[in-house]
Amino acid sequence: MKNLTVLISGASIAGPALAHWLTRHGCTVTVVERAPAVRPGGQAVDFKGATHRTVLERMGILDEVRKWETGGQDQTIIDAEGRPRAVIPGEFTGGEIEIRRGDLAAILYERTAPHCEYLFGDTITSLTETADGVDVTFAHAGPRRFDLVVGADGIHSNVRRLAFGPERDYVEFLGHYYALAELGEGFGDAEPVMYNEPGRMAAVGGPKASAFFVFASPELDYDRTDTDKQRQLLIDAYQGAGWRVPELMAKLPDAREFYLDSLSRVTIDHYSRGRVVLLGDAAYGNTLGGFGTGLAIVGAYVLAGELLAADGDHRVAFARYEEQFRGYAKVSRRGSAGPFLAPPSPLRIKLRDWTFRSRFLLGLMLKATDKFATDIELKDYASGS
Repeated sequence: MKNLTVLISGASIAGPALAHWLTRHGCTVTVVERAPAVRPGGQAVDFKGATHRTVLERMGILDEVRKWETGGQDQTIIDAEGRPRAVIPGEFTGGEIEIRRGDLAAILYERTAPHCEYLFGDTITSLTETADGVDVTFAHAGPRRFDLVVGADGIHSNVRRLAFGPERDYVEFLGHYYALAELGEGFGDAEPVMYNEPGRMAAVGGPKASAFFVFASPELDYDRTDTDKQRQLLIDAYQGAGWRVPELMAKLPDAREFYLDSLSRVTIDHYSRGRVVLLGDAAYGNTLGGFGTGLAIVGAYVLAGELLAADGDHRVAFARYEEQFRGYAKVSRRGSAGPFLAPPSPLRIKLRDWTFRSRFLLGLMLKATDKFATDIELKDYASGS
């Protein structure tokens, strides 16, 4: 493939995964990331089935990922007195391989940093397509031209906004918010438990985060950079809650790490526009849907592979990427995880708990998960087949 210059926005999972393949295929790659460095920590992510495993193996990182896997733990659903109601098995929450997002990001960064350029603490401010490239300006770096630009920068994609239009045209709010907080000793090392009240969930322990929350809400208007305001929104949402929730809220102002965002779904007619293409959550995100990381890894493999097969012709490659991938990404168009994690009524909570006490229903859910995760025929781009 001819030596394409490619700018990737986003250095979490999808971006570095694509950088891995593109540099292997002979491209010159730059990755720009708003954060000052690779983000550590974060919730656990997982891989399911033979398709995900095959891509990790072809990347050469399967063994390393396995070294860092958390070994998905069972999680006990409890009532306000701490009595068990049901158990969510680790194979349901953690897939076949579970790893902290920050550990996976570090593996991908270490594999790609020697072969491509990373611009941390910066962001794209404009994209102007010309006949032979895309002129890009940055908040800090000088202007440059690239053959292609990839938005791998999440549900709130800056590249999608610049190249396709405002977020409201592509991102649908699904009626819930979630928050992750690292609250220190006594929570992260606790046995994983989950507590529900109608429309609210609070969980502690396990690899997701030391404290994890999901709550129903009308759409909120807040500054996504104002962490103090976001903490207060969470505290307000859990006023009057039982179990250990008041204790969790009291520790929230001192949380070492905190993140709050909406449960939202991305719907877009086409993954590309001219020389700009979207990858991962920017194109087919569904928050807490359980498939985001797998879609990002497989999507990066397919996008890079189609560019290789088309000898760098982006028009052919982008069309084939979408043709190959849209059916697989249909899992992201399913409903929201919010009503499952935070059921809206006592009856719905009981029915959800019952599904985990029924081996038959649990088996059906696990089979459906496996089917979604493997519903694509992977090409072997290296051999041309």
